[in-house]
Amino acid sequence: MLLQLNNIFKWVNSGGQRIFLLKDINLNIEEGEFISIMGPSGSGKSTLLNVIGMLDGFDEGEYQFLEESVHTLKEKDRAKLYKEYIGFVFQSYHLLDELTVKENLEMPLLYKKFKGSERKAMVADMLDRFNIVGKKDLFPAQLSGGQQQLVGVARALISGPKLILADEPTGNLNSKQGEEIMDMFKQLNDEGVTIIQVTHSERNAEYGSRIINLLDGRMI
Repeated sequence: MLLQLNNIFKWVNSGGQRIFLLKDINLNIEEGEFISIMGPSGSGKSTLLNVIGMLDGFDEGEYQFLEESVHTLKEKDRAKLYKEYIGFVFQSYHLLDELTVKENLEMPLLYKKFKGSERKAMVADMLDRFNIVGKKDLFPAQLSGGQQQLVGVARALISGPKLILADEPTGNLNSKQGEEIMDMFKQLNDEGVTIIQVTHSERNAEYGSRIINLLDGRMI
C-alpha cells in the first residue's frame, strides 16, 4: 500500500459556521495505480491533491504514507517525505522566476544530494526529452504558457518520484502537447510510478485505471 486516507475532514470557519472542503474521505492507493480525480469546480479536487501531497493539512482523520503516519509528523519530516517521494505538477507552474529553466530543473536534485556531474546529466536528459534544450538559459517569463507547463512537468519527473501528483497537467497545453504529456505519464505508470491527476477532461481521465468522483468535498 502506498497511501491510505482514513476519515479525512477538512474545513474552514466562516461566520461561525464550518464550511467543509473535504468530508469523510476514505481512500487506499496501491503502488502503481493511475488515478483520476474528477468533479465540478469547488468540489475539493485540488484540496484533496494538496492533502495527499502534504502541502495542506487537515482537521480530522489519519493519513498513512508508506507506513508513516503523516498526521503525526513534524513539518520538517513531512517535507522530507514529500521531497523524497513526490513530484508535483501544478496548474500554475510554480516555477521560480529568478531561476533559468536549467536551474529550475536542477532544484529537486539539490534536495536529494546528487553530485554535480549527475545533476548535469539528468538535467540534460530532461531538456532533451521535452525538446526544450534551446530554452535552458531562459527565465520563465520568457517562455509561453505551454513551455512553462512542460518545464513544470519535467521538474516534477526529474528526480524519479514514486508518486506524481498532477493538477490539470495539460490545462495550458495545445492538444498535441497535452497528448504527449499524457502518453509520458502512461509510460511512467507502466514503469511502476503511481500517478494521481485532477482533471476535467474525460479523455485524460481515461488514461487512469480508476476514477474518483468528488462532489462538495465527498467521494461519490
